[in-house]
Amino acid sequence: MTEAVSINAPTFFDLKTPYLDQGRSRKNAAASEVMTVVGMVYAEGGENAMHHHENEDHVFLIMQGEATFHIESDDNVRVVKKYDGVMIPQGVNYWFISSGDENLVMARVGARHHEGRITRAFPDGSPFDGSSEANKQVELIVRPGPGFGDA
Repeated sequence: MTEAVSINAPTFFDLKTPYLDQGRSRKNAAASEVMTVVGMVYAEGGENAMHHHENEDHVFLIMQGEATFHIESDDNVRVVKKYDGVMIPQGVNYWFISSGDENLVMARVGARHHEGRITRAFPDGSPFDGSSEANKQVELIVRPGPGFGDA
């Protein structure tokens, strides 16, 4: 007999993930009606086009490497290092790039404000796909061997 799971039950997860030789990856770790947790790895690049999320606040926690964030303009720059983070409210434009000498590994926690799909848009409000050429998506190449979180 299968036991029923309550919608209010805790979700246990890990953020272990392979290292990369090229590209970026996402590991959807946990989700509720209003919150998501995603593990992200970047061999290079980042989210390279200025954009915002219209229905979500989110936090990036740097677990390895470093990221350079550009907030509202290309000139407003902040480097975020290992064990530090940034909280970006809905509607705030940003882009970032991996700026360290190793894979950038982050936890991304998002919180939706209200019903509806979480969307990504350019500063002018036009829709934007994070996996697009505009966001400099490249082929993913996983590095053989142990990954982040492996003993």
